[in-house]
Order: sequence, then C-alpha cells, then structure tokens
Amino acid sequence: TIITVGGPTADISGFTSSAIQVAVDAINSRGGGIVKLFPGIYKIYAPIRLTSNMELIGSGDSTILKKVDGYRSLLTVDGDYGMLKVTVQDSKYFSPGMGVQIFDSVFKSDWDVTVATIVAIENNTIFLDQPTLRDYSYEKNAVITNTCSIVEGIGVKNVRIADFTVEGNKETNDLLGNCRGGALYLSKAESCSIDSVKVNDFNGDAFDWQISKNISAKNCEASNCSGNGFHPGTGSDSSVIESCKSHNNGNGIFLCWRVKKCIFINNALYDNEHNGISINKKDTDNFFKKNHIYENGENGIWFGNYGEESNSHRNIFVENLIEDNGTKKGGCGISINSNINDITIEGNIIRDNGKGAQKCAILIGKGDKNIQVVDNTMKGSTKGNIIRK
Repeated sequence: TIITVGGPTADISGFTSSAIQVAVDAINSRGGGIVKLFPGIYKIYAPIRLTSNMELIGSGDSTILKKVDGYRSLLTVDGDYGMLKVTVQDSKYFSPGMGVQIFDSVFKSDWDVTVATIVAIENNTIFLDQPTLRDYSYEKNAVITNTCSIVEGIGVKNVRIADFTVEGNKETNDLLGNCRGGALYLSKAESCSIDSVKVNDFNGDAFDWQISKNISAKNCEASNCSGNGFHPGTGSDSSVIESCKSHNNGNGIFLCWRVKKCIFINNALYDNEHNGISINKKDTDNFFKKNHIYENGENGIWFGNYGEESNSHRNIFVENLIEDNGTKKGGCGISINSNINDITIEGNIIRDNGKGAQKCAILIGKGDKNIQVVDNTMKGSTKGNIIRK
C-alpha cells in the first residue's frame, strides 16, 4: 500500500504535518505500507507520529519538512505532576493538534521536560494528550512552548525513514530537551532505519533515539543544530551510524548511558562546538572505524569519567583519521578520562597540521588499564603524541 501526500495530484492534498499524519494513520489501519511525500515545503506544527511496519519516504532534497515559528506562554498556575491540562497567560497562538513542551527553570532539560500534543483549548486552559512529568512551578517561570520533534516513533518496529530534509527554524523555536525529542526521534523502537535524511538548523538534537535497539542511520547529515548531531542513548544497543555527516552541532555523535555493541563507520564529524565523538556512562563494546574527525572545538574523541564501575570500557578505534581538533578550547585527538579499561586504538592517523590546537594525539588518564595503542601514525601535536596523567 502506498499513500501519497502533497499537491493536488496526491492521494492526500496538503503540505502540513496534519496531512502527513492522516496518511500515516491510514497506512496503520491497513497494517502497514508506504507514505510517499511529494516535493514541496511542509509546515510542521506537531510531530509526525509513525506507526510500526511503515515507511515515510520523501522525494529527496525537494521534500522539506519545516518547523513553524515558535510560540510560548508562561503558566499562571502550577503544572503539577500528572496533570492533563495547564493554565497559561495567553493561548491565542496555540491550537489543537499542535505539539508542545513544558518546563520551568528547574526542570528544563532531558527527561525532566514534558512533551505532548494539544487536544483542546478553553479560554487560557490547554488540554494535553500526555500527563505532565514533573511539578512545574509558575514561580519558577514554568512555560509552555510549541517546540516539538518533527518526526517521532514511540514503541515502533520495522520503520524506514528516508529521502527528505528537515529545516528546524532554530532562531524562533525554544530548545527541545535532549532525550525527550529531536528533529527525528525514536523511543523504545526496534529495527528501524533512517536513510538519506538531512536535518539543518534544529534547536535540539538532529537524530535522537533512546531505549531502542537495531537502529541504523546511513547517508544522513546533521548540521547547525544546537544539540547533538546523532544521539544514540539510554540503553540503545546494536545501532549503526554509517557514511553520515555531522557538523556545526553541539557534539558530532553523543553516546549517552549504556550504549552498547554499536558500529560507527565512515562518518565525517567536523566543526562541532564540543567533541567529534562524546562517550559517556557505561557505553561499552562499541566499534569505530574509518571516521574522519576534524576541527571540532574540543576533542576529536572524548571519554567521560563516572567511576570505574560505570565507565565506558572495551571500545575499539581502527583506521580513523583524527586531526586538527581543539579549535575553540584546545583538546586532544583522543582524550581518555581516568579509570577506563580495555580500549584499543589501532591503525589510526592522529595529527595536527600546524594549527597547534590539538595538544596531544592521545591523553591517557590515571588508573586506565589495558589501553592498547598499536601501529598509529601520530604527529604535529604541540605537547607530544601520548600524554599520561
């Protein structure tokens, strides 16, 4: 089954997220199939909520999903935990069907924000399809904003997303909290692929998946996003990121908390604000090969330190080209924090080409064990090839 969306010759006419959602829901009622987006600029008011056993396919660069301008209003009454409504100063720019985010000055990021869709509005009371996740205090500047993911799949299996561009309209939209959303967002998903999708100028993560397994992103590009380019996180196993570009984002690729048995191959990670690759808590048994990691603001590859029991052990780096990192704050080619074990670094080229920002090729922290450095080409770093704390 194929349902087309777009211009007057499409099965469903319209260039909005709601038109796409009608097609997705129709495909779901038939047990699966393909939603095909014709060329055009689609105005995104709410996340396109995918269902299992379907494909969302664009027409290449001529299919653009563009986030509408951002709106926000302060809450006038506390948005307590578990509520399905909030009362706001001014609801006039909100409408039923719109995606929203709720936060305050304390609960403002990651798993602390609430994301939902508006189901109804009565005067200045906005009714939601999801309960609030925290106690949001109006005295702490609790706010509702129409920030939302562009495409999301919650609990889905066997989904393919391909061949379109997202324009995030970052300048007018609030930041979408990491872990709770992204331009393309998957949660508790399984066996899904993202192919040849470009995300530009999104206020949050470009590609974000949490608590998921067997997710692949290939031939994709993340650029100019305030969050991370690619964010596999929270216990996501067996991901593949291959032949992708990530540049001018927060981090190029951000592994976060129990990301295991993943493959990262042939990616270009450059000009990011922080690190080309950021490796965090319990991110173990991952494989990195033939990535080009260059001119990032801090390190090419960075490991956090959460204590030996929770650190990211048993990661392998083979045949990567890591060069000229540290452009904003100085850094290393590979910075391995303390108490990290069983890291293999083999056959890589790690160099600084005269810019003097990448201070060493490899930094090895205190208490690190079994750091295997084999047959690498290292040169040009201002403080030497290998530094041990």
